[in-house]
Amino acid sequence: MLWQVFFSYFRSIIYGKLFFMVRVFRHYIPTSFVLLGVIEVLILMLSVYLGTSLRFRSSESPLDFDSLLFGKALMFSALMLTSMTFMGLYQRHLREGMVAVLLRVVSSLVLGFVLLSILFYVFPSIAIGRGVFALSSGVALVLMLLVRFVFIRYVDDDTGNRRILVLGVGNRAMAINNLLRRKTDQRGFSIVGYVKFPGERVVVAENIIQHDVTLLELSTKYQIDEIVVAIEDRRKSFPMHEIVDCRMSGVDVVDLLTFFERQTGKVMIDILSPSWLVFSDGFKYGALRVYSKRLFDIVASLLLLFASLPVIIVTVIAIFLEDQGPILYRQVRVGENWKLFQVLKFRSMRVDAEGDGQAQWASKNDSRITRVGDIIRKLRIDELPQIINVLRGDMSFVGPRPERPVFVEQLAENIDYYSERHRVKPGITGWAQICYPYGDSEKDSYEKLQFDLYYVKNYSLFLDLVILFQTAGAVLWGKGGR
Repeated sequence: MLWQVFFSYFRSIIYGKLFFMVRVFRHYIPTSFVLLGVIEVLILMLSVYLGTSLRFRSSESPLDFDSLLFGKALMFSALMLTSMTFMGLYQRHLREGMVAVLLRVVSSLVLGFVLLSILFYVFPSIAIGRGVFALSSGVALVLMLLVRFVFIRYVDDDTGNRRILVLGVGNRAMAINNLLRRKTDQRGFSIVGYVKFPGERVVVAENIIQHDVTLLELSTKYQIDEIVVAIEDRRKSFPMHEIVDCRMSGVDVVDLLTFFERQTGKVMIDILSPSWLVFSDGFKYGALRVYSKRLFDIVASLLLLFASLPVIIVTVIAIFLEDQGPILYRQVRVGENWKLFQVLKFRSMRVDAEGDGQAQWASKNDSRITRVGDIIRKLRIDELPQIINVLRGDMSFVGPRPERPVFVEQLAENIDYYSERHRVKPGITGWAQICYPYGDSEKDSYEKLQFDLYYVKNYSLFLDLVILFQTAGAVLWGKGGR
């Protein structure tokens, strides 16, 4: 619920944990980005008022800051915030410096300027004057760059981070250091230390804390906010009573798998157990979810079809002129509940790409890809005919990537839980596609499955919207497929 989100956010401010997470419809979002978004919405709205004041500062008539101007300011901030999201300015693990952020902010304002200009042309009654529009955009640019400078300066500061105590010093505990090496991966938390239990083999090299007092005393001494349970063998040395004591005293306790899910946006297969799948929240498939997702698919597909029609026409002509071959490419893929269907794509390879009849992964710099195909693959234009698959009901707009039966059989034999990704309809885009580069090997499929399982577990329309916005940003910044 929305009130729960705001409650969690303000509670995090009270406790000084600005760089932790709130959970919106089961999807984790850093509170620092929530705060940043709120501030930038206020800045964008304020910019309209400042732009209006600057434009009419010499006017003899009094300024009328009524509800109409408020509505225009709200519209201005909404579209600008949308374009900033498209440009990837709210990515959790954005590792770029100030120069790159400057480029993204300027690009987002230009895109927002274009979108608003089109909107004002279609609906002139809601238009902001050209002078006010230009001044508002200039004020917004200056103020947002200032805010972004402060954000970049302090987002990686450990002040206000959630202090975490890890139980265990073995391979499971060491996985935290191995998988969360970068500073951006550790935003929101600081590992205070690793608690060693009797008989446990030591793999962690530093910050080892001896279990010579109770966990509650350790938590009090080191001001711990959360305990992560990463003990190798819980049957031998699991301090249940001490953990219960900590939990009842206000210290949060999570298992290692949930910790990784929150911090990485994926479900770690190598430490996944069937019991976690059974008892964890998520994996909910009610009638409301089915019908709401289908409605979302139809609306999103029709909007994309309308918006991309000029691109579709140009692509059809370009493919035909290059080699006079077929425009569309049909291929059997595995859908929901392992049902087979024919996926439609713009042909991006030579007609004889698989002349020997053997299925092959598409690789980097693949010689089978045509010149037009190279462009439409990078921009993901080759995926547009899948809109027809979505309207037919074979696919969803957002979901795991559909794979060929021969690859599915091979991967299901070698990778645990691979079949679980087929519990939902495959999608044109998905969580794995935006979080991980294009895969052309079994190792890549293993990594992408972990993101697919996160999506299957935590699906919501909100997560679908997040994926759509990030997909648009990936395309705009040239991070498409091969």
